[in-house]
Amino acid sequence: MTYSGDRLLLSSQREGQESRFRGWVLVVVPLAALLFQVYVPLFFQFLSFLEMPLLVVLYFAIMRRTQISGLMIGALVGLAQDSLSKNPLGMFGIDKTLVGYFAASVGMKIDVENGLVRLLLCFLFYGFHQFFYWVMARALLSQQLALDLPRTAILGLLNAIVGIALFAFLDKLRERA
Repeated sequence: MTYSGDRLLLSSQREGQESRFRGWVLVVVPLAALLFQVYVPLFFQFLSFLEMPLLVVLYFAIMRRTQISGLMIGALVGLAQDSLSKNPLGMFGIDKTLVGYFAASVGMKIDVENGLVRLLLCFLFYGFHQFFYWVMARALLSQQLALDLPRTAILGLLNAIVGIALFAFLDKLRERA
């Protein structure tokens, strides 16, 4: 199925191929996102809403287009984020592993080069991340966290806007075929 403008579904084999990255990109970018998540809110409190590790996991998962690599990047980034936070070990690990898996699954089915699709994916996966974290905190840890849906929607939109800019920057770090 072909559309004259932007395509949402993959229409050729070339579009369905996984993107390749240099080794240093796969190490430095998640590390920078984790350091951003830990240290920037200490100095700039208004940036504490950004979930940079989630955006990095989402980008690499949808661009690599393989569920195993989505699982691995999600698990590694999530566990590293757990080790740097005050949360119990494994909460972000489980959460970001699921995000990586589902994002890679979506990346296999639709054209993720479209800016509107990327915006929508960032928004939806931020909501999924927050909801699943809430479920795990209540079920596994018996914590009574509140799920504020309007606040989550606003923060999801802000993260999606930042995600579009981050994705455009990370697109420049991809290896060209």
